[in-house]
Amino acid sequence: MNLLTQNTKLKKTSKALGLRVFNFGIPAYKSASGKLTCPMADECVKFCYAKKGAYIWSNVQPAFEKRYQLSKTNDFVDAMNSEILKKKPDYIRVHDSGDYYSKAYLSKWIEVAIHNPDVRFYSYTNMVDMMLKTSLPSNYDIIFSDSGKQKNLINERKHRHTKIFTSSTDLDNAGYVNASVVDLYATKWFNDTNKVGLIFH
Repeated sequence: MNLLTQNTKLKKTSKALGLRVFNFGIPAYKSASGKLTCPMADECVKFCYAKKGAYIWSNVQPAFEKRYQLSKTNDFVDAMNSEILKKKPDYIRVHDSGDYYSKAYLSKWIEVAIHNPDVRFYSYTNMVDMMLKTSLPSNYDIIFSDSGKQKNLINERKHRHTKIFTSSTDLDNAGYVNASVVDLYATKWFNDTNKVGLIFH
């Protein structure tokens, strides 16, 4: 099973920065059996990019489902460690689709990150409460999405967070760093502010 892939944005990011950036995805919002994979999603469900385009191709959906099923097993950590050894990423975006659907699942990713200290992991997430109660290793970064059910818990002066803009002009005027093309500009390693701007597409 191909666990780490590259969507179009991460291919552009890799090329722009000369780095190996991969993503891991599970089904957007719900699995095939109806289990929530984005438990704290709210208005973002309406415009989620992972529910359209290439993400809904007939060959893509089963791959997301297989990764989701694997993520629920005790084999997930070893499988991911093997994939990292094979593909040698510099950065992994955890979830270009889906979210941390449980504390146990998040713990598996933390275990993977600790086992791979030279790889940097990052995620956009709506799981604000769970993340605020979790200690992450230094090679892990979280960006809170401002469109979930727990957005009221985000302290914009303290927490790295996203806002969606309709134009780059509006984004710039608001003082946000544009991560619409180069995804790593959302992370603490490339952005020393807490403000991450994305242009609606």
